[in-house]
Formats: sequence, C-alpha cells, structure tokens
Amino acid sequence: MKQHEAVIEAMKREGGYATLARLYQVVPAITECEWGTKTPFASIRRIVQDPRFFFRIRPGLWGLNDSRNGLPESVFPSGKTPAVTARENTHAYYQGLLVEVGGMRHMETYVPLQDKNKPFMQRTLASVATVPIMYKFTYEETLRKAQTVDVVWFNNRKMPEAFFEVENSTDMLNALSKFVQLQDFAACFYIVADALRKREFADKVALAAFGNVSRRVLFESYEHVAAMHAKLTELALLEQEGQTL
Repeated sequence: MKQHEAVIEAMKREGGYATLARLYQVVPAITECEWGTKTPFASIRRIVQDPRFFFRIRPGLWGLNDSRNGLPESVFPSGKTPAVTARENTHAYYQGLLVEVGGMRHMETYVPLQDKNKPFMQRTLASVATVPIMYKFTYEETLRKAQTVDVVWFNNRKMPEAFFEVENSTDMLNALSKFVQLQDFAACFYIVADALRKREFADKVALAAFGNVSRRVLFESYEHVAAMHAKLTELALLEQEGQTL
C-alpha cells in the first residue's frame, strides 16, 4: 500500500473526514503501508494537501474528495444548511479543538451547558470536556458569568487557568465584557477568531471600557489553534514512543 493510500484508508475509517491530529493517530496503525520512518507526520501533512484526493474543510480538518457529498452537515455544510447552523457548527469545532488542547496540557476543561450537545467530529462537546458542572471557585454572580464562557481551562487546584471566547460571527464586545468581570482571577483571556479579524480585535480591546484587561487579552487565530492541536498530538505520540524530543 502506498503512503497516500494509507491516508485515504485512514480517512475512510473516520467517516471520510478527520483532523490532522486524528490522522497522526490512525495512519501509523495501518500496517499494510511501509513508511520507512517512525514519525510519518510530515508526510501526512504533505499528503493531505494533494487536491487529487483531499480537500480542506477548515483549519486542521480535512475531507476525502470521494466522500464530499456524504459528509455530515455538522462537518461540511451543504447548500441547504441554514447559515446559522453552519456558524454554530464551526463555533463548536473550535471549542472542541480548544478542549482537546487543554486536555493535552493536563488541564480540566469546561464548556457551557447550552453547548454540551453540539457536535464535535463524531462526538459531542460534552464527551470531550471533563468538567460537567462549573467549579464553584467564586461568588454566584461572577460564577454565572464564567459559566457562559465558550471554553474554560482549570488547573489542578480547580481554579481557572484560561478563558476562551470563540468569535465566529459576533462583534467581540460581549466577550470582552465577560473578561472585565473576570479580571480579578489570575487567568489568561483569549479571543479566538479568523486571522482576518485581528485588526478588529485590536480596535475593540483598545476601547476605554476594556482598559483594565486590554493588556491581558490575547488574540489566537483559528489556524494557530488548529496547528497547536496537531503539534501537541504529535509530541504526545512521540513521547509515547519514548523518543527524545
């Protein structure tokens, strides 16, 4: 079996689509293919960019050309998918990546109650997050606000380590307002959005209303989140193999 055929087979096993990180896990298990290396990750990255066989659905997520018309709407919206549904599914995808990145960084992870049943790959967000009910780390009034943040990472003391707001279509002002209310915690704040919105972020965070948190809120692009997700998976697999990094 050729290397590109192994990647095709792995993607078929995943339903015709997969994150780059998932391919890192599945492809090497296909023993019919000889890679000639213990770390075929660079080859996989190169192969999925071959338009003869694959297409990019969104950062970090790839589909099989032959499966394009049969993919779930939550992964690859069709022309009949309502725009609001497509936006919600994209939003949930990045929430899922952030949750998995947090897990790989040994954090406990939380998503809001209203998002728990949203689809993330072949699962739901509830199945990948590890904190089903927000830890009571503060007063009820502040806790109610924290419970609405898209993704929260908790450290081993059950205290918030980082708050993430995924801004797929909204104007960032509500997200920044949440961070103002949570500013008394020694946590990091992130706006996650398309890289094209970085200038918009800079303009919004510079407003006087957000002066107390303006230096603490960071911008993360979708591309960077997807890259972190893949890279941390790669490092974890290397560590499992006992290789020196």
